[in-house]
Amino acid sequence: MAQILIRQLEDDTKAKLQRLASQHGRSTEEEVREILRNAVRNVDSPPGRLGSRIAARFKGAGLTADIPEMRGQPVRPAEFNES
Repeated sequence: MAQILIRQLEDDTKAKLQRLASQHGRSTEEEVREILRNAVRNVDSPPGRLGSRIAARFKGAGLTADIPEMRGQPVRPAEFNES
């Protein structure tokens, strides 16, 4: 396995990493490994398109109606009716 040495890490950052590791019940070294794993998890797969990601997020909430495409439409300010 590879090793990384991080020089000139601020004392405050190190202390916060140690507190975070303690909160998760693991060593500082394991906490940093987990942070790095999460940071690079999706590097090789391109992010989905925004609309598709929003639709996927709300799919289970019953929001299945198609939303009309708005590309090419002029931008208009929202209109609110006063009651």
